Amino acid sequence: MFGFVAGCGDTSPPCPVDTPDASVPVMCNSVGVELCGGSCVSIESDPKHCGGCDKACATGEACKGGVCVALCQIDGKQVAAGAVNAANSCEQCTPATSATAWTQHADGTPCNPGQVCSAGVCSPKCFIDGVVYAADVPNPANACETCVPATSTTQWTARASVPLLVGGEDITAQGWTTISQTPNTLTYGADYVRLETSTNSGGRTSGQLLITRANSLDATKPFKIHVTMQVESVNTHNSLDSGAAILGSFTSPFGNSTDRSQMIYLDNGAIGWADDTQSAAFPVTDGAYHVYELAVDAAKVATVSIDGVAKLTRNNFMANGTIAIGDQTNDPNIDGAVRIKSVERLCP
Repeated sequence: MFGFVAGCGDTSPPCPVDTPDASVPVMCNSVGVELCGGSCVSIESDPKHCGGCDKACATGEACKGGVCVALCQIDGKQVAAGAVNAANSCEQCTPATSATAWTQHADGTPCNPGQVCSAGVCSPKCFIDGVVYAADVPNPANACETCVPATSTTQWTARASVPLLVGGEDITAQGWTTISQTPNTLTYGADYVRLETSTNSGGRTSGQLLITRANSLDATKPFKIHVTMQVESVNTHNSLDSGAAILGSFTSPFGNSTDRSQMIYLDNGAIGWADDTQSAAFPVTDGAYHVYELAVDAAKVATVSIDGVAKLTRNNFMANGTIAIGDQTNDPNIDGAVRIKSVERLCP
């Protein structure tokens, strides 16, 4: 008797499928992937298994490189802790301060080259000794140093001179005061301040217009003052008086005898000391600007130069820190008109 065995084929019933052997483990072969709870997971990025199975990150944290890191949720986006705002380099994600808004960097934090953060804005300023200074602000302890962010945002930068007067700008705001008697005018051009005096017909006195600035220099130390000025017109001086003058020392309201004797007068074709001890020919009213320098050394020897050329000298020059420029006298017909472009004290 023969038996018949049915085969598994197209017309036969399907053969049973072998059940997997549960004893064979699931293998996770990728780097940074481990079997956690029967599944292969990335322990580099899975916040439930960060750095290892079941090492869950806290709420508000993400898994980066197997480490839980804090996050900010700003404008609907996840931002990693420490990330800088692309729209403002003075803001960053600091979850400990705020997890929902950008946090400002502290004042003085460097941002762009030559700039620091100030009130949350990256700008060209300096942060020196814990204080933020705007560009060009001088060192409170040394006027010959200033904030130049392009050079340094953390240290003062030396400068060649200290501006005492900038032409075209209000002189009162720059620390100058006026001593005057009519008739006179004080006007401004684009880059100068203009002083002019005159004498009324038959007048027994004339106009006076002198601008003075206290604390222009340290009278105990050597100094150099530059006055860039054009003398438009001037009458010949009288002894101790001048319609166009530079005073390296001045005592209000008229100048004492020392101030006036060492005053520099400027006549039409000469420059000299107002006590007439010395003079030098020079075409003062030639329609040009000239740099008039008064330099006093440690021995109190004063030298007056024009455009770098020495013209006058004087021993025992006495300074008091206040300087003055303009028409110093009200003598009739001793008048002048000058344009002052700048006054500066040179730095050592």
